[in-house]
Amino acid sequence: MLNLQSEHEKLMFLRSLSSLSQTLPYDEVTESFIHRHTAEIVHVLSVLVQEEPLHSLTSLVRQELFVTITDLSYRDVHLLFGSEDREDLLGLITESMFSLPAISTPTQLLSTVSNHTSHPECLYRQTFQAFSVMLQSLVVKDPHLENFDSIFKHMDPWLQSYKDHERERATAVMAQVLKCLSSYLNLQLPLQFQRLGHLVAVMALLCGDPLKEVAEEAAEGTHYLLHITLKLKYITQNRDNGKSLRETLKRCRELLEHYSVKQFYRCPFKIVQVFEVFLDSQELGQFIMTTLDSLKSLPNPCTQQTAGELLITLVRSAEARFEKVPEIIGVICARLSIITLPTVRQQIINTVSLFISRPKYTDIVLSHLLCHPVPYDRHLAELWRTLEVELSNTTWVLWRLLRKLQKCHGVPTQEKMAYVAVAATDALYEVLMGNKLRAATFRLFPQLLMTLLIQIHHSIGLTMSDVIIPSGLYAEQEIPMEVTPLCFAIQATKTLLLRTLCWQEFSIMEKNDGWTLLKGEYHLQGVSLLANALLERSHLFAYKTMYLLVPLINRGNEKHKLTSAGFFVELLKSPVARRLPKLYSTVRLKDWLYDENKLFRILALRGLYNLVRHQEMREDIKSTIPCIVDSLQEKDERIVLLAIQTLLQLVKTLDFTTLAAIMKILCSLFGDMRRGVHHFSMTLFGASIKAVKHTDKKCVESHVLESLVPLLLFSQDDNDDIAKESRRVLTLCAQFLKWKLPREVYCKDPFYIKPNEVRRVCKFFGEKSKGKINILDQTLMYSKDPKLPIRRTAVLFIGILSKYVDPNELKKKGTDWIENELRELLQDPEPSLRIVASQALFRIQRVRNESESQIRVSWLRKLFGCLDT
Repeated sequence: MLNLQSEHEKLMFLRSLSSLSQTLPYDEVTESFIHRHTAEIVHVLSVLVQEEPLHSLTSLVRQELFVTITDLSYRDVHLLFGSEDREDLLGLITESMFSLPAISTPTQLLSTVSNHTSHPECLYRQTFQAFSVMLQSLVVKDPHLENFDSIFKHMDPWLQSYKDHERERATAVMAQVLKCLSSYLNLQLPLQFQRLGHLVAVMALLCGDPLKEVAEEAAEGTHYLLHITLKLKYITQNRDNGKSLRETLKRCRELLEHYSVKQFYRCPFKIVQVFEVFLDSQELGQFIMTTLDSLKSLPNPCTQQTAGELLITLVRSAEARFEKVPEIIGVICARLSIITLPTVRQQIINTVSLFISRPKYTDIVLSHLLCHPVPYDRHLAELWRTLEVELSNTTWVLWRLLRKLQKCHGVPTQEKMAYVAVAATDALYEVLMGNKLRAATFRLFPQLLMTLLIQIHHSIGLTMSDVIIPSGLYAEQEIPMEVTPLCFAIQATKTLLLRTLCWQEFSIMEKNDGWTLLKGEYHLQGVSLLANALLERSHLFAYKTMYLLVPLINRGNEKHKLTSAGFFVELLKSPVARRLPKLYSTVRLKDWLYDENKLFRILALRGLYNLVRHQEMREDIKSTIPCIVDSLQEKDERIVLLAIQTLLQLVKTLDFTTLAAIMKILCSLFGDMRRGVHHFSMTLFGASIKAVKHTDKKCVESHVLESLVPLLLFSQDDNDDIAKESRRVLTLCAQFLKWKLPREVYCKDPFYIKPNEVRRVCKFFGEKSKGKINILDQTLMYSKDPKLPIRRTAVLFIGILSKYVDPNELKKKGTDWIENELRELLQDPEPSLRIVASQALFRIQRVRNESESQIRVSWLRKLFGCLDT
């Protein structure tokens, strides 16, 4: 192995190689020798390059090495192509040339001057020229595109260098190489560049370079690149299609005539317009990725602006021919944080807007954007808010984003929520905040509102730990505790109302704690509040929402159906509800009345109550009356109250059989511990009495009689409303029976402090009910009522009523059972009740004794009568 130490030895070796190359055409021995030792020559040259000082601008060895390789290339000895070692040598040579320091000052030149020259700058330029000629020789002697691709691979980093002098050198050399290639292009396979898209992007960026020399050289190189591309286009064109071939030739001539070097200088967007038609989908992707990569750390704002213009121009020109769209969007999202110029940021965002506007790419782009951590950082939030979608496609884009969320609601309720549901909700919030898709927001208001309300329902009680987060999404980043799926859904819903000018609806929700209701177990009440607010203030939105809900209610999981149903039943108040087919109104509500979920039963009754206000709907509702009557016996207070309210609207249309069944159930509800049920059961009872026709009075008379005692007792209730309603209904009962109640019945003071009034009341009811009802039995039932005033009044009545009841009844049953009940009450902790019980017990015993005395007297009279005879 050669050991070349001095500069002289190195030069002698290189010049010897050059001399040998001259004899190759006619000296077979020399040719054989060089070809046998090519690997050793490549190794020695690699060592020589590595030994050259990187700071030396005037190295004679470096220049001589370039000349030697050139000489050998012209003799078909290729030292830089064909093997891994040769490729490495090309890389070392390229780095050796381009990494030299800039020719900045005379002082620097003098400090690196060699003993062999007094003109260092001249020597440097000669060296640079030798390097350029060397690369051109490679192209001239073997002008295959794959060799050019190899040269470009090694020059690529220097063409994109941040140092002006490195970029300038590389661009000048590249322009010369492209010029040479356009003249000597070998039209043999392969007939295409490996990375044409990348090459065009690099040259385009250089055409917009702030350094004039770079831009000029790049423009010239791009012009030659166009020549080469046109030649390849012509060669690869399908010659069987004559018309297409003629069009291609015509297009090529026009381009060459129009686009001179000057056309490309400082006009990089024109390069895109010209080359776009020659780039296939893979090359388009290369162009985009190269341009985006150039944004990593650009020191010059001018270059940032060039990159932005290139991107937006290419995407507009070749809108439907891209393949690796997810990767492109991913790089854009990663680069947003380092782009400082507002105009360039907007151009990059507009690039995303163009992709997302094309139906072919909409779902792809959305899926990628939704795979980022929430809440979105300020860069992604800005992207969502400033999407500039073409007006004709705004509804499409917003609809597709909405569908991402809706699909999550169509599956059975799971333990954990899909991450895309949270991400899509946050994205909707950002889009609504930006208000760029305003027209689409108004158009899709019903869908947006219902989807967000359903998302709120799904999000209640969940934290981010209840969400299926893709692995690696947050990496080491911690999710703030205050971030929950519910907070995204609520803020999106609020923003929707504000952006669609539903300010009054928003205000109603705030004043009535509607947002709090939506977020908790009273979610359906919040939904009801919002539906009523919308119906009251925004009729058009309400009607559109109702038509949307007609088919929507039957879709999705249970939470989806419940929220939809909750909103739907409130909208049945509107006049438009009369137009709904029976199948979607009364039939649907009737089905819900039999649903196992009590919430659906509540909503069914609410819907029927709202439909009843439409006179033309009442006939259809009659078929549901048996279900409504059965609902009076439900345990849930809301169901019972809704059933009562609905029946109150229908009571005048009911037949006597139904009225009798209702009155029987209502009597059992008098005294119900649920105050609302107690109060309104009496109200409905009174309305039922008034609804009974004269001819049917006998059929319900027994129910009216059965109601007298409870109504009389509850007129003493400590709740004024219940007491007042009891007296009112008691009056209706008396009118029905054609009784005239004593005025003492209407006394508001407690009966136990007015014994005389109680006697008159008891005497009236005791005498009137003889032979009709067992008034004593009924009264005794209420001696165990939970309410003290009722217990006390019942015990008081027992003692006094015993005087006016039919003696035969007492004789038949005896009084022991009554006395036992009263004795138990003597142990009651309430003194007033013990006293009243004691008095009642005394009266019962006295009545019993009097009855026994009368029986004995009667027996004696009969006995004496027998003796007289």
